[in-house]
Amino acid sequence: MLELFGQRRARQFRRILRNCKVTLLCMFLTVIVLRGSIGAGRLGTPEKDLDEIRETLSYVRRRAEPRRALEEASHGRPVKSLFGPESGSHYYANFDARKLFKDEDDGFEEYKRDPSKPYTLGPKINNWDRMRGLWLRRNPNFPNHVARRKPRVLLVTGSSPKPCENPVGDHYLLKSIKNKIDYCKLHGIEIFYNMALLDAEMAGFWAKLPLIRKLLLSHPEVELLWWMDSDAMFTDMVFELPWERYRGYNIVLHGWDHEVYENKNWIGLNTGSFLLRNCQWSLDLLDALAPMGPKGKAREEAGELLTRELRDRPVFEADDQSAMVYILTTQRDKWGDKVYFESTYFLHGYWGFLVDRYEEMMDSYHPGFGDYRWPLVTHFVGCKPCGKFGDYPVERCLKQMDRAFNFGDNQILQMYGFTHKTLGSRQVTRTRNETSKPLELMDDLGLLHPAFKSVRLSTY
Repeated sequence: MLELFGQRRARQFRRILRNCKVTLLCMFLTVIVLRGSIGAGRLGTPEKDLDEIRETLSYVRRRAEPRRALEEASHGRPVKSLFGPESGSHYYANFDARKLFKDEDDGFEEYKRDPSKPYTLGPKINNWDRMRGLWLRRNPNFPNHVARRKPRVLLVTGSSPKPCENPVGDHYLLKSIKNKIDYCKLHGIEIFYNMALLDAEMAGFWAKLPLIRKLLLSHPEVELLWWMDSDAMFTDMVFELPWERYRGYNIVLHGWDHEVYENKNWIGLNTGSFLLRNCQWSLDLLDALAPMGPKGKAREEAGELLTRELRDRPVFEADDQSAMVYILTTQRDKWGDKVYFESTYFLHGYWGFLVDRYEEMMDSYHPGFGDYRWPLVTHFVGCKPCGKFGDYPVERCLKQMDRAFNFGDNQILQMYGFTHKTLGSRQVTRTRNETSKPLELMDDLGLLHPAFKSVRLSTY
């Protein structure tokens, strides 16, 4: 009997001990929740507090999840997804990227222009020079010149909002924008990279027109806009444009007067790299070009007109370069006085004449000329690295684009004591030893090419 009584007392004691443990745990959790609520300036409901406790415990489990996954992988056991049920392969090579680039239906109808009305880039603006002048006077903190004789310049470039059709094309777009950023940083030029198609009707050659107009109106502080195609690269990082030369002109194009006005040659100028002043004249010029741009019947009919009127132009839909030649030749009295054709340096340099001569240039000349001795821009016209088809063999285009990038990049790397082993190599090598007095070395620009003496390294 005494033995049975002792067992009963032992069980009661263990039950009381368990209840005490549960009570203490509940009190502990209650204190934690109350302290958190008071510290956050609120007292939640019991349901909210319980949710917070569950969330905390869930967080602790998630913190342990990556280590568990690594341990399971190291022992050859299958690893469960850290983010719920499996939704597909972990390998990018097996993933169809087209799923990501299919636009979702947002429920809004796309704006459609009235086809019975002529195409325009936007509402007609007639007094932009006056409006811009007043704005500049009211906003002196946004000067339109960065120095006494240097205008404020915005370099504009861009690419399609979708991935390139050619899988390696995006890599070359990355190289191209890196190249432009380097040049702009050295010369105090602002840069704008666009990936949005602002007007679906103006795709292709013509996408730049609505973008340029919008930037001119949105940045009245910018004096000159510098358009540059994505397949053009700077290959003379030192050359500074002769800004004073263009003081009385509103557009600067690489080209020749006689080829445009006398021969009406559709390649007498190039619109892959040009300067445009922020003024009423420029807005009017964009308005004059725009009606040839909308895709469909208008662009096809304009293409037939341009082929008929311009020398040696192939039969294809209207492009902005041919349209520029046509407008200038047929309305020279209206536009001609404000157009400057630049041919003393390569504002646009055709790659087929330049890339095979880079080594010769490196042996005989140095950066800073901008012309045939060391071209400012190398433009890969016809290569179309982002598309499926180009006018030249793909392998040749991509190899030469690598060479052009490295040719320009060497001038940047040399500031830091490096250079590409060859123009065809991604690898770099040192050009000078490290020093314990790096600032003295930077001041001694003789270690760089003499042409860099005019460039402020402090901008880097």
